[in-house]
Amino acid sequence: MSEVVNAAVAALSGKLSGGFSGVAKFVIENEGALIIDSAGVRAGDDEADVTLTADRETFEGILSGDVNPTAAFMQGKLAVDGDMGLAMQLGAVLS
Repeated sequence: MSEVVNAAVAALSGKLSGGFSGVAKFVIENEGALIIDSAGVRAGDDEADVTLTADRETFEGILSGDVNPTAAFMQGKLAVDGDMGLAMQLGAVLS
């Protein structure tokens, strides 16, 4: 498993300590994927209600708070496939 994915799981686990009310997948290009659901955050490539895809730099910026998820989406740096409402909920948690 990628060190980037492992670090992301650890960082997101702190932000989403109460779990998440859907199933979201975050794909980090050339690194791997992680799943966010009611059980928490884990590395994995399971089926999800929404899939967000970004490169490593964008993802790390979102996690650190330097990149706004909505702005990244509007600039084409973050792709969203699936339930847009769920993606917006996740974006609000990450901001």
